[in-house]
Amino acid sequence: MNECRCPWLDLSKPDYVAYHDDEWGVPVHDDNKLFEYLTLESAQAGLSWYTILKRREGYREAFANFDVRKVATFTEQDVEVLLTNEKIIRHQGKIEAAINNAKRFIEVQQEFGSFSNYQWGFVDHKTIVNRVEKLSDYPATSPISDKFSKDLKKRGFKFVGSTTIYAHMQACGMVNDHSLTCYKRKQIIERYNQD
Repeated sequence: MNECRCPWLDLSKPDYVAYHDDEWGVPVHDDNKLFEYLTLESAQAGLSWYTILKRREGYREAFANFDVRKVATFTEQDVEVLLTNEKIIRHQGKIEAAINNAKRFIEVQQEFGSFSNYQWGFVDHKTIVNRVEKLSDYPATSPISDKFSKDLKKRGFKFVGSTTIYAHMQACGMVNDHSLTCYKRKQIIERYNQD
């Protein structure tokens, strides 16, 4: 396929291209998938997304296929085992954050009925469609990611700074940041009735 794609994408990496084409920016409302994205974005802090993407299967194995209820029961012994797992980023703070965030995620589900209801509320349950032309147009944060991040922190979530949360919003389609020339932008707008 010789379609035009986003300027940030390294076309020499087939797995990266597949992620861009099949997932990035597609609206997600499934809590299991949202927990996966949030966990992976938190693990990315300070690293490239591709570093995490290459380890995604390792994360799925290590974190019970992102079953939030199972991850919430992980113990200090589980943390010790995960710190020896070469298939993930062996950063104690990030591993502990994933377990902590699973517990907080369940609390949000109980309060809002689903995590999806909670997070999509920050954009009035409607994707924000941005007009991105070149690499320098991509924002690292937004007023909404600032607000979302602040609220998550207030609820006890860890490794959820505004930059991490903006990346999460891009990944799960709360914002459509596909560039104006990218074929996925129009496809997603049409498929999900975005203005």
